[in-house]
Amino acid sequence: MTDTAPLPQAAAVPAAPQGTDTPTAVPAAAPHRTDTPADAPAAASQETGAPAAPPSGLRDFYENPAVPVASGDGRSLRQARLLAAALAGRPGGTVVDVGCGDGTAAATAAPLLAGHRLIGIDWSQDALRRARPRMGAVVRGELEHGGLPLADGCADAVLFSEILEHLVDPDQALDELRRILKPGGHLMLSTPNLAAWYNRALLLAGVQPVFSEVSLRGIHGRPGSEVVGHLRLYTARALRSFLTASGFEDVKITGAPFHGVPRPLRLVDRAACAVPGAASILLAHARRR
Repeated sequence: MTDTAPLPQAAAVPAAPQGTDTPTAVPAAAPHRTDTPADAPAAASQETGAPAAPPSGLRDFYENPAVPVASGDGRSLRQARLLAAALAGRPGGTVVDVGCGDGTAAATAAPLLAGHRLIGIDWSQDALRRARPRMGAVVRGELEHGGLPLADGCADAVLFSEILEHLVDPDQALDELRRILKPGGHLMLSTPNLAAWYNRALLLAGVQPVFSEVSLRGIHGRPGSEVVGHLRLYTARALRSFLTASGFEDVKITGAPFHGVPRPLRLVDRAACAVPGAASILLAHARRR
């Protein structure tokens, strides 16, 4: 992947001095200080001011370095293969990884996306510090409270990997992803499956399904010990309907394994990917109308 070609700019954002994370001015659309590469597409407004902050509890939770910011290689590789096939014959595309975390997924996908420029965006400053060596161009931003600090129609593709389930307002998020995509641009989205094969069995037994959480402070009533902040969960049918209603078309859903499945059950989990509605992770590929 390369990051040498400049992107179209809606309005210039003054570049940060070398060695700093803070630009001399931040557009109002950017919710935080922004690690903005000098040639990144900027939001249209250059007004400064203090944007509205997300709830302090959620901010503190996601800024905690102990909270996982990477997902499994199995999902990353499957998603990268889908995207590479979609972009085949069109080298030099701009791929925006919204919610890039620490860049692990981007590093896994890099060999399959050679020749395309990848820009990472995340809310967590700590995650961006870890992502920068793996991605090169990173920008601090969020989907709410003003939107992403990117120009309309700047992206050929958007990666949105296991972010949807963390959002208070997923409708606004998909509106923002659609805004930065070119007409016909590709959305590659992944999210845990509420109807995963083991969740169906757990619900029948009266057990809280995997991936669901009732508290940010601890696990209650379900297997596992790690709190990751999931607020919403989708089935394959619900995800397809949601994407279509949000201005996307040609929605295709496939399945991916979950890295947290116990080792004795991993073969079963991989086999379940053949039936997306029962897979651990839902991979959606859609195009902007």
